[in-house]
Amino acid sequence: MAALFTVPSGYFVAATFLSTGCMVVTSYSLGLRWKARPPASAILAGLASAAALYLVFAAGNVGITTLHPFGIEPSSAASIYSLVVSRGNAPYTQVAVLLFDSAGYEAFFRGILQARLRRLLGPWSAPAVAAVDAAIHILTLNPLWVATTFFADLVWGLTYHFSGRLSASFTSHFVWDLSVFVLFPFR
Repeated sequence: MAALFTVPSGYFVAATFLSTGCMVVTSYSLGLRWKARPPASAILAGLASAAALYLVFAAGNVGITTLHPFGIEPSSAASIYSLVVSRGNAPYTQVAVLLFDSAGYEAFFRGILQARLRRLLGPWSAPAVAAVDAAIHILTLNPLWVATTFFADLVWGLTYHFSGRLSASFTSHFVWDLSVFVLFPFR
């Protein structure tokens, strides 16, 4: 995962497939198994979580655009968008990257790390795992990316914790990614 943020931007898509593929394989080898048919309640929980998260990020975008806290500019998000939705990436590639990203991160961070920490920490496993992922994102040298990673991961972790379903956090992650990066990006 760390290599994902240190490769030249032209290799980001390939690195994402490699990194998230490794997360899925590692999760599977550690015993994670996806259930075939998620219940409608898990999908609805994921959709509600994604919508709420999108609204929080929309409000945050307005705040950053208006207030520029800690000198953060909207352009700080531009590097994140450019890696996923650059003109060189066809729309199907963008969707595939986001699908693999959601599957890999949810499998590993929720399906393995949080599931194991949950027994020990209960709901506090969500911020613990979010902190681990945010720490990895420090390699981006983008404070906005680190902060947004922590917050989004926290929401996905709580979605997983309270729904008890990986399909809920996966749905939230994938729908949020599609909304923020492809369908309704912030500019």
